[in-house]
Amino acid sequence: MPTRTFLVPSADSERLRVLLKLLRTHLAPYKRPIVLLVALQLLQTVATLYLPTLNADIIDNGVVKGDTGYILEFGGIMLVISVVQVVCNMGAVFYGARTASAVGRDVRAAIFGRVQSFSAREVGQFGAPSLITRTTNDVQQVQMLTLMSFTLMVSAPIMCVGGIILALSQDVPLSSVLLAVVPVLAICVGLIVRKMRPLFRQMQKKLDSVNRVLREQITGNRVIRAFVRDDYEKARFGQANNELAALQLSTGRLMSLMFPTVMTVVNLSSIAVVWFGAHRIASGGMEIGALTAFLSYLMQIVMAVMMATFMFMMVPRAEVCAERIEEVLGTRSSVVPPKEPVLELGRHGHLEVRGAEFRFPGAEEPVLREITLTARPGETTAVIGSTGSGKSTLLSLIPRLMDATDGQVLVDGQDVRVLDPALLAKTVSLVPQKPYLFSGTVATNLRYGNPEATDDELWQALEVAQAKDFVSGLEAGLNAPISQGGTNVSGGQRQRLAIARTLVQRPEIYLFDDSFSALDYATDAALRRALAQETAEATVVIVAQRVSTIRDADRIIVLDEGRVVGSGRHHELMADNVTYREIVLSQLTEAEAA
Repeated sequence: MPTRTFLVPSADSERLRVLLKLLRTHLAPYKRPIVLLVALQLLQTVATLYLPTLNADIIDNGVVKGDTGYILEFGGIMLVISVVQVVCNMGAVFYGARTASAVGRDVRAAIFGRVQSFSAREVGQFGAPSLITRTTNDVQQVQMLTLMSFTLMVSAPIMCVGGIILALSQDVPLSSVLLAVVPVLAICVGLIVRKMRPLFRQMQKKLDSVNRVLREQITGNRVIRAFVRDDYEKARFGQANNELAALQLSTGRLMSLMFPTVMTVVNLSSIAVVWFGAHRIASGGMEIGALTAFLSYLMQIVMAVMMATFMFMMVPRAEVCAERIEEVLGTRSSVVPPKEPVLELGRHGHLEVRGAEFRFPGAEEPVLREITLTARPGETTAVIGSTGSGKSTLLSLIPRLMDATDGQVLVDGQDVRVLDPALLAKTVSLVPQKPYLFSGTVATNLRYGNPEATDDELWQALEVAQAKDFVSGLEAGLNAPISQGGTNVSGGQRQRLAIARTLVQRPEIYLFDDSFSALDYATDAALRRALAQETAEATVVIVAQRVSTIRDADRIIVLDEGRVVGSGRHHELMADNVTYREIVLSQLTEAEAA
């Protein structure tokens, strides 16, 4: 059962804990650059804090007294410290950006690796658009927070605390202004950030919605045009887009409110410092240079608060993103690799299903129940049944796209759950109901299961799959480009290329999940004749809706509502199986069926 991260009553603290856990896990390999980065930030901040004190010293002992030599001497020291500050800042930014990019790369790789381990159940649970958003946008938010933490968060507390200490060293009575400024700033920022937190969670969900609608419209472009639903789809996308924009505007208003609020407090405090400082100077209790330094330290304290404000603005969204990332990383696949996998098989191509059942989580009824069948090398086993009878689900259990919730699926006498995944993939090959081609060329798609295949082997597979003529007719032949999903070829061509891809792999068990549905009858018949010769020594299991595709099979399994209700050859089932007879007569006449 997939494990998910559930929110506890203290949702904000729980999200922060999840964010810190994610960062702690993926920052662990980069301890040395982080230590160097912190050292550079510390040195840069100390240099920044020391400059106002030197400036005050030059004003009081150089400018006021007219000592040019003193001004030049300490001015040179200030120049050297400024150079050190710039160099340290550049080094800190370099290491910070490099480490943050590495963390983003590692988190994306971790999500990708986990998603690759998911079965169809987990992929459907999250949805492809959400997984894409979590791998890209969510990781980017965490990466940006990491970068800001390295470049701002390390120096901000040092600058704030150091500024307060040095401000006190300039004039203690005047520092009373800080007792009012810092708490007011903290309260203002805290109130705004508190309102922003829930908006960021909603924003990521709205972004998922926009991605989902956009993905559907791009994938279903032909359907939209066929039904002339352009206006409807524009309105649907517009609604999702406007909802996201409205939420971003609400967040933007809060973000824009933060800076004027901070600057208002800062400006009022500067006025107060100048006002009270002037009275202190007039009474002789303070030097002009000290007032100048105090104002500089006040601005540095404010800048530290401003840097912290940047962080506070990013933390809520990064928390939400980290939580969504951890949901993926914390979800365990229902298809678990064996701890001690079987690496070799004795027999070759023997398939057996014993009392298999499959039930989706939370479903009242199983999709499959008590399925038992045997498929042997050199035989063709067909599975037929009405829509929703569980044919495709049954085939998905064999290559472990999903695991049976009860019973066993055996390949060469071994449960598929104990077989090494690479061995299972080499032994069993599935041509899915909706074949998918990857962007590249005809050759790269055909070599997907066997990278070492020669051009002659590719042409042989294409010939068997009845695809040789149309591929040789392409300008570049095997090097002809294939777009993502194979959208630049027809449905029948896509199915034939998918069949050829499986033939190139040369497995011992072939699974065809309604893989001939887009072919005309003549091509279907020619392909089956060629396929029978090519797979004469292999085990073939065919799921089909078309009776003509499976009537010559050595064994036909009839499914109805997830149960096996018949098994035998065509003429046997026609004689004594009502379900099979109804399916056949819905497609053929009595004479054709005979």
